[in-house]
Amino acid sequence: MRAVTSLISQGFGMFASHEFEPWFQRFVNRSYVKLMGLDMHEFRAPERYSSLNALFTRHLEVAREFSRNDQELISPCDALVSECGSLEGDRALQIKGMSYSVNELLSDEIAQEHKERLKDGQFVNFYLSPKDYHRYHMPCDLTIHRAVHIPGKLYPVNMPALKNISHLFIENERVVIEAETAQGTLLYLVLVGALNVGKMRVSFEPRLVTNDADAYKRPYEFHDLRLQKGDDFGCFEMGSTIVMITEKETLNLHVNSGEHVRFAQTIAEFQTASSKTPL
Repeated sequence: MRAVTSLISQGFGMFASHEFEPWFQRFVNRSYVKLMGLDMHEFRAPERYSSLNALFTRHLEVAREFSRNDQELISPCDALVSECGSLEGDRALQIKGMSYSVNELLSDEIAQEHKERLKDGQFVNFYLSPKDYHRYHMPCDLTIHRAVHIPGKLYPVNMPALKNISHLFIENERVVIEAETAQGTLLYLVLVGALNVGKMRVSFEPRLVTNDADAYKRPYEFHDLRLQKGDDFGCFEMGSTIVMITEKETLNLHVNSGEHVRFAQTIAEFQTASSKTPL
């Protein structure tokens, strides 16, 4: 199944990245915008993009304003919050009535002592649909310690799939980013691949290549890599999912399951700083 879903995604990726004759590319881009109902008011006109993939990974033409308060955390993307809340031990909700293990999601490349710090922690699942803005940004100031690429299947991650495929996030290809907040707490951002997602791009690690038949589980280590709230750190080449996980009693969440959020929107605030052990 992994080979089949990867081939489908690679084939779609080849089509999406191809630059057709200008007249046909305009037709493809405009048709996609109309079919998916894209809101393009913050972006260039559809015909300005040289390929469908350039349209998928479009940049904002005007920067969005966000809170500079370092105690507030913003949404890393435009998305539907499919689930959010507190972990039960190491288990998070994929969808109501179906859970998954955070330890398995992060893989054995993440130290067990770090995973222990996430017990009864907090999570938010962000689902980016094909019509959403596909770039992702830092939700707060973070020091990046590690990124792990975990090859896997590329099942769809839309709502029907979430309801019918157990352990979906664990089955799919993903990139786990381990980071530390200015408050000293662990925060993980897990980029989950999906059917027709040609690639997941991580701008601070160009060696990390997803949806590659020769890929193997691989960690990437970083020393003193600091990114600021709002920094663009990559994109999905289609819609997909981001899972954000933090330690227990780190955040006061201001979002609920089923709510649509936009990058730059304040979605949480840090609780009173506590004595956390730095990595």
